[in-house]
Amino acid sequence: MIYMDTGRILSSFRPEFSAMEATTSSRSWKVLLAFAIIYFVWGSTFLAIRVGVHEVPPLLLAAMRFTTAGAVLYAWMRIAGTPSPTWREWAGASLLGLLIFVFDYGCLFWAEKRVPSGVAAVMLATIPVFMTISEIVILKTQRLTLRLAAALLIGIFGVAVLVGHSMNLGEAAIDSIGACALIFAAITWSIASVLTRKLPLPAAKTMSSASQMLAGGVFLTLAAAAFGEFRGFQIQAVSGRAWLALAYLIVAGSIVGFTAYVWLIHHESPTRVGTYAYVNPVVAVVVGYFFGGEAIGVRTVVGTVLVLVSVVVITTSPKRPDSSIATEPVGELAEK
Repeated sequence: MIYMDTGRILSSFRPEFSAMEATTSSRSWKVLLAFAIIYFVWGSTFLAIRVGVHEVPPLLLAAMRFTTAGAVLYAWMRIAGTPSPTWREWAGASLLGLLIFVFDYGCLFWAEKRVPSGVAAVMLATIPVFMTISEIVILKTQRLTLRLAAALLIGIFGVAVLVGHSMNLGEAAIDSIGACALIFAAITWSIASVLTRKLPLPAAKTMSSASQMLAGGVFLTLAAAAFGEFRGFQIQAVSGRAWLALAYLIVAGSIVGFTAYVWLIHHESPTRVGTYAYVNPVVAVVVGYFFGGEAIGVRTVVGTVLVLVSVVVITTSPKRPDSSIATEPVGELAEK
């Protein structure tokens, strides 16, 4: 009798167990898909940028991308019932939009006319290096340990390997002006990461990024006009390949990629989600080699390995409990 009752009880729970297993399986696939998107889609956007800037002026291309993506995300959030940012929040989003999308992305798009897409991704992977330097020197929120000092030196040496003309590793050094633009972009992103915790921004992450992208897109349009990118530009001369690259940047890189990132932030630990910072440069180098005809020589390999080792050590080092630095990327994070 006891056996029969137990059997009935277990059988009554079987559908619930099945439902739980199905839910777990569904969530696992969603997690894998979301990680695949932020790893491979974001990593491949560097080549898409390079394809686009060879036919469309760089600041104008960036303006098209972020104005469109920002408008779509903003409309999506408003339809979902999210309130529009206040004037103070628009002011904060505009400042970040200027730093992230004009100075950071603007420099990236411009530099990719001179620098291979894979190397550009590796150079921007140095963002944690500059963030740590600002924490130690300026904000005093991080203590310089032997581990951090070694990591910083490794990262700086990795950049020197990529940029330096004195090292003969069987591969030409990257363009110096393009490299300076990428370093400036990484520093700018680091400053924006500090400010993101101090500025008034919309509480909803997606609305915050949408407002930053919209503001950044407007600033990029003004910058493109100021630098004369509209003069002589013939939209009818742009090939389908360049339009496809722009569509990929807007839809896959910005809208789909950011949606996957926000979903992951709510379902996985920030440490696991943050691994995209290590994977994206590797994906960018590989994609640039196989699909963009970019060379991978000893210089690129050594520089990439040194930078990534530095980033891994820095991002896994413990911080002071009172650190006020943002632990999450701002804007689209790392998607570039």
